[in-house]
Amino acid sequence: MRRAPVAAPTGPGVREQEALADVPIWNEALFGAELLLLHASPVYYGLGVPRGDGSAVIVIPGFLGTDLYVTHLHSWLQRIGYRSYLSGIGMNAECPNLLIRYRLVETMKKAVAATGRKVHLIGHSLGGIIARSLAAQRPKDVASVITLAAPFRGTVMHHSVLQAAKVVRNHILSAYGDRVLPDCYTPRCTCDFVSSLRCRMPACVAATAIYTRDDGMVDSRFCKTGKPDCDFEVSGTHVGLVFNPSVYSIIADRLAGARTPH
Repeated sequence: MRRAPVAAPTGPGVREQEALADVPIWNEALFGAELLLLHASPVYYGLGVPRGDGSAVIVIPGFLGTDLYVTHLHSWLQRIGYRSYLSGIGMNAECPNLLIRYRLVETMKKAVAATGRKVHLIGHSLGGIIARSLAAQRPKDVASVITLAAPFRGTVMHHSVLQAAKVVRNHILSAYGDRVLPDCYTPRCTCDFVSSLRCRMPACVAATAIYTRDDGMVDSRFCKTGKPDCDFEVSGTHVGLVFNPSVYSIIADRLAGARTPH
């Protein structure tokens, strides 16, 4: 495995190799301040942001997370006028291909049936990578994808995160055996989840990438699309982006700009 510095991504797809990122993971202890600021912000109460149009938004948690920690974002989306759905994937510590196929697609089908319209996907970290993969696989059902600190351009992250990912990979191989591919949970896998990330995002899906240079988990350069009108930098921590008032303002504006007809 190569160590940082790592060259910035140049193509549309994911890297074929994992790499370590030299990022200040100690910064992540500050995410609690972002949660406090959120509750003090008018944005959290729906003030000063565009109202939703009742379309469905699915929120997908990040690596080792569950729907529980994204409930602030979920409830806020409902408060400003969207029909918000939690992902229903359980803990995000399984084969992403299986999570999409057997859990997330079901949530999407329910949201599409309830609204009669395309859905919006918001994913934090690994949840954002899953969101982009799902959108590439089912573009007719997805209006937009918003990623929060999601390294969809490559698995370049702090060594402790990579170590945790290895533990999860070993669990997956042990639990599923021949039901998953030998390179499962690596960028080298040839499953639908990884293969779709090597393709450009469908033109009919509006993409937004929100990132922070203070990220203590992943290399923020790999969290950007490379298109200035789609990439938005904020101040904050990796974990704290799901509680960040600036992020909420961007989400409201981007959802309003990606509305689909009834």
